[in-house]
Amino acid sequence: MRPRATVRWRRRVGRWRRAGCATLIAGAVAFPLSGAARPEIPAPVPAALAAPTATTLEEAYTANRANAACASRMAADHGDGHRAAADRAMADRSRHLLAFDARGAGLATEVFGDLAHADRVAVLVPGSDTGLDTYGRFRAAALALHRQLLAEAPTGTRTAVVAWLGYETPGTVSTAVATTGRADRAAPGLRDLVGDLRRITGPGTRLALLCHSYGSVVCARAAAGLDVSDIALVGSPGTGADTAADLHSEARIWAGRGAHDWVEHVPHISAGLFGTTVGFGTDPVSPAFGARVFDAGDGGHSDYFDTGSPSLTNLARIALGATPEVTHD
Repeated sequence: MRPRATVRWRRRVGRWRRAGCATLIAGAVAFPLSGAARPEIPAPVPAALAAPTATTLEEAYTANRANAACASRMAADHGDGHRAAADRAMADRSRHLLAFDARGAGLATEVFGDLAHADRVAVLVPGSDTGLDTYGRFRAAALALHRQLLAEAPTGTRTAVVAWLGYETPGTVSTAVATTGRADRAAPGLRDLVGDLRRITGPGTRLALLCHSYGSVVCARAAAGLDVSDIALVGSPGTGADTAADLHSEARIWAGRGAHDWVEHVPHISAGLFGTTVGFGTDPVSPAFGARVFDAGDGGHSDYFDTGSPSLTNLARIALGATPEVTHD
């Protein structure tokens, strides 16, 4: 294909993507929010535990693993082998589950590292289509981040990663993904998690939120006054706020987007309709938003935590507070 034809083709594809995103947002106005229909899988209620402390972490891990094992047996009896296997993996003795709930799409909070003694903690918040059935890819991102933190951390600095699947994520192809509704409902849970982490680690530990895709909307809705040092918006469609200052956070606000991330083509509009906000407003990597824009490399929407990528390196540096070492576009 000749150069001019290639340029025209890319522009046409971009228009098609933008049109498709605009149609999805319009659909969010016209149709009620709903998840994909799926037969309910029997599952136990979550373990009844007191608010965690440094001295009760192992008790919480043990109780949640036992709950996951029970969930696996119930799913197997129901004939859902895929969910039974996912729950069984969660029940492995090597897993450190701060919270677990196998009901519905499923929720889990998993810890990597010695949380009770960590100096730096990175909280990873996922985007759409994340549940227990797809948890493996989210866990892989958390493991890659933890390895990078261990490699980057100065001698004597102890690190941990908390993978927080603490909300019902929307489907990528759904009307819910175009509104702030799920994020508004998720924000109190994220704020509670930060409170729990403060109780476990103490005031001297620095916390960073690393928020991918729709998870960046969740972080933005929880940000006001939150006791964290940094908030990184990764592959974000927007936050529902016009500027970083509108998040009302004292944290450093970062934003990064890969060169081949399709989210670039999401229309940056925002309107309050029928009690929710449709669209997410200003592009977080634009100068108008006012975030610190870091180099996220050439990857796509699912590549931010790939080993060796500029985005993973910079996210680890953000979590470690190594601000001068973060590279920029």
